[in-house]
Amino acid sequence: MNVNELLIETYGRLPELVRAAGEGLTAEQLSWAPGPGANSIGWLIWHLTRVQDHHVSELRDDDQEYVTGNWGARFGVKSDPSDTGYGHTPAEVAGVRPESDRALIEYYDAVHARTLEYLGGLSGADLDRVVDERWDPPVTLGVRLVSVYDDDAQHAGQAAYVRGLLP
Repeated sequence: MNVNELLIETYGRLPELVRAAGEGLTAEQLSWAPGPGANSIGWLIWHLTRVQDHHVSELRDDDQEYVTGNWGARFGVKSDPSDTGYGHTPAEVAGVRPESDRALIEYYDAVHARTLEYLGGLSGADLDRVVDERWDPPVTLGVRLVSVYDDDAQHAGQAAYVRGLLP
């Protein structure tokens, strides 16, 4: 198995996790939180998709799907390319209100397709390229891709857990 196949296999597991957590839920269920200040299913899926879109678009040196597709309106927020959900206050978390499960799934699918296209063009040597010098040690492409996957998988699991708590 080469690096492309490994990364595509890894990222290829995320759509099923996203669907299992959010598909078939109403807008009200997607916006429900298990307690004050807690994250909703809709916010968790929006956030994991925003992180992937933001980071992979940066790696691709391309515009984000979130902005070019004008997705923000479908989530009740502006299509701000810098807003990935990091540092959101409880009020900002509650302000992300997906219009439907389809909005979440369609946005995720669009981002996922762009991610797979990018991953398909990488070589093993590409993974050692430094992509962020703000850290010590500097972050390589390989580390960034693992980080994005890890963040997405954790948030998909959290969304599935919250789904199990739905009243």
